[in-house]
Amino acid sequence: MSEGLVTVGEAARLTGVSAKMIRWYEARGLLPPARRTAAGYRHYGEADIRTLHFVRRARDLGFDVEAIAELLALWSDRARPSAAVKAIAQARIAELRHRIAALEGMARSLERLSADCCGDERPDCPILDDLAAGTPAPALRTKAPRRRVSD
Repeated sequence: MSEGLVTVGEAARLTGVSAKMIRWYEARGLLPPARRTAAGYRHYGEADIRTLHFVRRARDLGFDVEAIAELLALWSDRARPSAAVKAIAQARIAELRHRIAALEGMARSLERLSADCCGDERPDCPILDDLAAGTPAPALRTKAPRRRVSD
């Protein structure tokens, strides 16, 4: 093996990204195609490991693959405006805040339904009645619009 190159298993161990996800990221273009041995085994260098750390952290912050691709492009462009990066981060914050509000709404609905349920031996149950009605609150079904960063 060449100096400084590691197998996909070792790259997975070093970055906390599974070998399957490393291959998936490579197929989606988030990671450049790996160097291959004569036998076809993937090998990754230091730059690939840094990229995997970047992708892992971005995933930990909840960025989707499209946003990660944008962030990677900005990361590799030393002439980038930091405003473009900030806009992507702010869009993610807005998405998270929207999701938090939706989750808090769900919790309030469940708290109300639980309070209305006697929880005794009787078969009447407002929780099941509500679920059977099948009419979710509209706020729980919508997603915050994602702001796009133009080139």
